[in-house]
Amino acid sequence: MLALVPLTLAACSPQDMADKIGRRTAETVVRPIVDNRLTGPQADAATRCVVQNASAAEVQSLARDVGVYAGTSTEAVVWAIVARSETQSCLAAAGVALGA
Repeated sequence: MLALVPLTLAACSPQDMADKIGRRTAETVVRPIVDNRLTGPQADAATRCVVQNASAAEVQSLARDVGVYAGTSTEAVVWAIVARSETQSCLAAAGVALGA
């Protein structure tokens, strides 16, 4: 049992933790933008798809707008992520229709 502890701790690197925190923060910025077109569970799913398909640099960019109204450049980042084929596949799998 104790042999598994180092493996578990290794899976939670500081970089992984920072990425998770950044992505959760980015969700709070993306959600209000998505809310302009979707509501409820569809907005939740779309937000997850956008953040999941954002690069690390995009996550950092989005997270900078936490607590403020997203500007046009932030909205442009979100819609650029939405337009990607990977994001569209994620949205389709979730049953969400959201175009850029």
